[in-house]
Amino acid sequence: MAQDTGRPLRADAQRNRDKILAAAVRVFTEEGLDAHYERVAKVAGVGTGTLYRNFPTRETLIEAAYRNEVARLCDAVPGLLETLPAREALRTWMGHFIDYATAKLGMAEALRSVVASGGDPYGHSREMIQTAITTLMEAGVAAGALRRDILPSDLFAALAGIALTSAEPAQRDQAERLLTLTLDGLSAAPSHG
Repeated sequence: MAQDTGRPLRADAQRNRDKILAAAVRVFTEEGLDAHYERVAKVAGVGTGTLYRNFPTRETLIEAAYRNEVARLCDAVPGLLETLPAREALRTWMGHFIDYATAKLGMAEALRSVVASGGDPYGHSREMIQTAITTLMEAGVAAGALRRDILPSDLFAALAGIALTSAEPAQRDQAERLLTLTLDGLSAAPSHG
């Protein structure tokens, strides 16, 4: 990864890093492991020197891109809970989870190469996602919108299953229906609208 000096990045450097990470997810999802490393720089709109300065190897870039996607997914929770009722916040986040999982499945080959080279892109991702789900479910229970007898790990398993069966863009409508069905099953008073 980029050299960590303990100081925050300058605003322009952080923007470039964010653009590189977003481009990496897109490129490796669309093109797989055969994607040219320099293509990420082109899609991000940065020079190859900027790419290599931030991520000297393909593996460091793939791992950082994946970890960034997990962080974005989990970091969305507080904002959703601040702006939406708990049930709607959970439903919106569930849609974000499908987006994340689709990107992860698209990057599967690239992620396997990171693991094969000794990296650990998954590190704490499961715990981070579990914490996000727990926070959302606890807010829903506190608001009287969700059942108390469903475990966050049950919802995680359901979401993973939906993601696996609805990973193709053409199946997004099915994924949305399954997410709504899942939320209805979690609800203290299911909605049928």
